[in-house]
Formats: sequence, C-alpha cells, structure tokens
Amino acid sequence: MSETRMSENTHSVAIGAFIVGALLIAVTTAIFIFGSGIGSSRERVVMVFDGSVKGLSVGAPVALRGVQIGQVTNIHLILDSDNVDLIMIVEADLDANNIQYRGNGPEELTEELIARGLRAQLNTQSLLTGLLYVQLDFHPDSPLQLPDIDSPHTQIPTIPTELQKLSRQIEDIDFAQVASDLREIAAGLKTVVTNDKFQALPDDMQATFRSVAALSEELRTAVGQSGPRLASVLDEASGTLGALNTELPRVATLVEQNLAVVEDAMRAFEGAMSGVDSLVAADSPTTYELNKALRELALAGRALQLLAKTLEEQPEALLRGKSEDAQ
Repeated sequence: MSETRMSENTHSVAIGAFIVGALLIAVTTAIFIFGSGIGSSRERVVMVFDGSVKGLSVGAPVALRGVQIGQVTNIHLILDSDNVDLIMIVEADLDANNIQYRGNGPEELTEELIARGLRAQLNTQSLLTGLLYVQLDFHPDSPLQLPDIDSPHTQIPTIPTELQKLSRQIEDIDFAQVASDLREIAAGLKTVVTNDKFQALPDDMQATFRSVAALSEELRTAVGQSGPRLASVLDEASGTLGALNTELPRVATLVEQNLAVVEDAMRAFEGAMSGVDSLVAADSPTTYELNKALRELALAGRALQLLAKTLEEQPEALLRGKSEDAQ
C-alpha cells in the first residue's frame, strides 16, 4: 500500500513540475516575442539629430501632432572618425494600436509619409524641467536628409529646432571676417583722405569719409566680439524656462546692441560709397572691401532682425520651437 501511495505522489510531483516548466517556457516566449517586437504591433524607427539631445531620455514620448504614438527606446552616440563628427542616434517604437491604418501596412505607410514631408523634431515637454520629447509633423518644404547609418530600421528625417536655426544663422555670419574687412576699409580710407583729389571734395563729404574711417576702427573690435558673445548667450538661454527668464534680457539687449552696430555701419558705408567712385577705381581694394562689408553686414542685419522679432513675439520659441499657429 505504501509503495502505491509513494508512486502516486511521485507521479503528481512530476506532473506539477511539467506544468510549472511549461508555464515558464510560455512566459519566457511571450516576453521574447512581445518584448522584441516580433509579432507585435510596434514599428521600430531611427532618427539622427544634429546637435545636443540634452533633456531627451529613454521612455520619452513620440507624438504625432500632439498625439502620443510611441516612445524613445534607445539613445546612443556614434563617433564618425572619417569626418571627425558626432552622430546622435535615437531609436523609438511606434505603436500601431494608436494609429488606424488604411491601405498599406505601417512600414510602407511610414515611408510614404516621409516622402510627403514627415519629419522629427525635438520639442519641450515642460518649460519648467526642460525635458524633451520627439514631435512628428509634416514639413513638406524641408529637405529630405537621411544620414548614412548602419540600421535595419526605417529612418525618419529630422529638422532643427528654432533655437538651432537661429544659432546657425548667427554662426554663418563670419564676424571675424567682417572685423578684418573693417580693418582693410579703415586702412584704405586713410589712404583716400591723403589723396590730393580728396581735398577738392566738399567739406561734408570729407567729414563723411573721416567719420567712416574712424567708425571702421571702432566697429572692428565691437563686431569681432559680437559673434562669440551672442552664440554663448543663446546657448545659455536654452534648456528650461528658468534659464530663459534669466538669460532672455541679456539676449535681447545683446541683439539690440549688435543690430544697432550693424545698422550704423551700413548707413555710414552706404554714404561713403557715393563718393568713392570719384576718388578710387571701381576695382580698387577699398571699393571691393566696402562692397564686401556691406553684403556681410546686410546678412548679419537680416539674421539679427529675425532673432529680435522672434524674441519679441515668441520668446518661448527658443525652448520649444515656433508654435504651430505661427508656422
């Protein structure tokens, strides 16, 4: 009797162990399948951002026109030794359950949307914390730029934030070169004012040339320092609402000062150009430098005016880009 009872107990234990083992296998398989995305309704995408992704973290939302459709799953950096450049790669899972598809499947539709202008942009979740999320929206006029990366996933093109756009415009202004041009202009005008023909000019024109020569010397130092100072303050103003509130007055003041310098220089040089032709040849270095400086100052003026307008109308654009209504 005891042997029969022991046999039954052993059999029960074996069955229990088998069931537990089967459940463990099932759970492990489910975790593998759904966790890796195989057989799930998620689509893995990849995005390459130019610049800092400070404030973006794994788990951050991915939203399409304000509706969350996924989340960031991985953020990593690649050092491109060939171009000596850093590439910021962000991977995300898009949840098809949050989107109703018609026609083609998710992958084909995503590629079609990209062709029609779907772009990714970093945006601010909270002006208080500076945390970022990935905003998807349509920008059909933006260029389709897909960096060459080794990834099997669909790549969504990215566009810069408003702050990055403004910073790049400022960076495109070669303030050091403008300062160098001003030095050349000052030297050239000093030569002009010692010319015999110069003494025959009306007194007001002589005064204009002398003031332009003096202004060139003054502007050379001011303009040479403008670019680095403005870029530094813009960088400090990015991040959180607290930083923006602290730095915005500095940014606005610095922009106004630089814009005033540029506008004064343009007015002075335009006045000088009216009398240069009678004193120097059209292809002389002085004429060339004056024309070149005017072009560069005009470029600087346009960029600074745009920045000043943005600061006045939408200062929060430095944190989260322009509002959709303004686009």
